[in-house]
Amino acid sequence: MDKKQSALHENDGVSKPATTSFFSAEKIKRSRAKQHTVDEFVSKILDGNITFLSKAITLVESTNSNHQKKANEILERCLPYANNSVRIGITGVPGVGKSTFIEAFGKHLTSQGKKVAVLAVDPSSSVNKGSILGDKTRMEQLVTDKNAFIRPSPSGTSLGGVAQKTRESIILCEAAGFDTIIIETVGVGQSETVVHSMVDFFLLLKLAGAGDELQGIKRGIIEMADAIVINKADGENEKNAKIAKVEFNRALHLYPLKESKWQPKVLTASALKNIGIDKIETMIARYIALTKENSYFDKKRNEQNKYWLLSTINQQLKDNFYQNPIIKLALQEEIQNLENLKTTPFKAAKKLLEL
Repeated sequence: MDKKQSALHENDGVSKPATTSFFSAEKIKRSRAKQHTVDEFVSKILDGNITFLSKAITLVESTNSNHQKKANEILERCLPYANNSVRIGITGVPGVGKSTFIEAFGKHLTSQGKKVAVLAVDPSSSVNKGSILGDKTRMEQLVTDKNAFIRPSPSGTSLGGVAQKTRESIILCEAAGFDTIIIETVGVGQSETVVHSMVDFFLLLKLAGAGDELQGIKRGIIEMADAIVINKADGENEKNAKIAKVEFNRALHLYPLKESKWQPKVLTASALKNIGIDKIETMIARYIALTKENSYFDKKRNEQNKYWLLSTINQQLKDNFYQNPIIKLALQEEIQNLENLKTTPFKAAKKLLEL
């Protein structure tokens, strides 16, 4: 066989110009050397500059102490311009269609002139700490919308998959002029409880015919929901969705009235076919109007701030403990003792805490 016709044949590559690597290296050096000031960051964020908003969130998420110091200064300066949005938490089991729903809902809001920020928490691998960060590829239309901002954040080791720095990201997005903040959870573990504590409205997505209807009778996540939306209610699934709606409505009426005086609603929708999205927006608007009227909205925001305060203290104490050089050495020693069966986990923990 002619070698050139073989599938294994390789063409000669294009040789790289000698000057390319030098200029590229110099360009990278210059970009790294140019450190933006806190004033620049704040000014650009308040102007709605997406590039600087993204860079600021990267600083917030960094574990570098210099980055953290700079991020705290930016947050402090942005705080007076925050708290002017509606924060919506959206959760549901994997496969329920969260990304498709958020895209349809986000596009509906931006078509009305609203600015939407989506803080999507991506599952991190517990093995190599890597994450998929696939929300930008799943929300192809929303990502190109000039009135939308999508920020996938790796969940890391934080509880149930909620990014530790989501709270700070909310403040920066609000300062940048986004009036609707959507927080998407992984939908597994206890992340729903944490997200519930940082949003004004909590939306639970469900599927019909997935055996979830009876779960509505149990206390837990359903009790936290301000609304349940049965997604993928189209085609042959439409009938099942209507049955599920009746079942969930019955279950919700077993619960006492919420402190907000809001009776949770059950709606059906098809994000793929863009059916029922407008009704969901109307429902959330009614909830916000009711809770602002009876002062529950402000009360919930105050509770959010208290929760954020305590969470920050807990995180700082944890960080200080593990970063302490004495603890680092002692911890390795105690782990060795554990492996050699010379101590117990409880005795080792007590000794480390007493240090």
